[in-house]
Amino acid sequence: MTKCGYVAAIGRPNAGKSTLLNWLVGEKINMVSHKANATRKRSNTIVMHGDDQIIFVDTPGLHHQEKLINQFMLEEALKAIGECDLILFLAPVTDKVEHYEKFLEENKKNTPHILLLTKTDFVSSEEVGAKIEEYKQYEDKYKAIIPISTKKGKKQSVILDEVIKYLPVGPYLFDTEILTTTHLRDIYREFIRESVFENISDEIPYEADVIMNKVEEKPHVEVIKATIIVEKQTQKGMIIGEGGVAIKRIGLNARKKIEKLIGKKVYLELFVSVKKGWSKNKEGLKELGYDF
Repeated sequence: MTKCGYVAAIGRPNAGKSTLLNWLVGEKINMVSHKANATRKRSNTIVMHGDDQIIFVDTPGLHHQEKLINQFMLEEALKAIGECDLILFLAPVTDKVEHYEKFLEENKKNTPHILLLTKTDFVSSEEVGAKIEEYKQYEDKYKAIIPISTKKGKKQSVILDEVIKYLPVGPYLFDTEILTTTHLRDIYREFIRESVFENISDEIPYEADVIMNKVEEKPHVEVIKATIIVEKQTQKGMIIGEGGVAIKRIGLNARKKIEKLIGKKVYLELFVSVKKGWSKNKEGLKELGYDF
């Protein structure tokens, strides 16, 4: 008898959700950035573990802000909490427990959850042990607490074995050969956005986004044309750079990511456009695919 279910990765911005899911599937699918709130939509990452299927749901970070784009992101995370079979709550080991207490309030349906202590690479084993002791006052709330490192130490199976315990018995929901339900053009979009954040200074706000203009699959090359969206003219100049050096660097970085994923050559052409205040009004959000 097989098990199959949805498992939402939940946590504050920059808790390490996308990094964790890429590590669990063994493939870079989800966007990772040092920018807080980089993940904006839910996305499914599918992992086969033995005879069982786990559909991990990557989510935006739990945060409360007034901007419409932030409200959309919070709504995405709360939907995932309400609709999944199990939650992985990611808590950076240096975080205060207040973030976890807030999550318990958000978990209206009392969906079972596993507490994962992330970013343990940066602290001593004694500090990890002390944080586990601190969380023990809530041990009636979580199913398990697991300190993790995606760079060293625990294997993926430690987490996957624990996850399987709490999933319902049932048939597979997706083909066992696929890794994600996200369309390739949406993955390309996220890789381009990730490359913007990696190659441009912190002066570029996370509101920068990407519109996919064209994706054409040819036998030996993938042809992609996309427009990077910013909110100010000065930001457009920063994206392009003197003599076009910055946008060339962004394009090269994004092209390498995409080529590694699909295993063939990519022709990538990037443009830049200014849409003032797009993240603050529903029309702008809808145009970029964020529909309330």
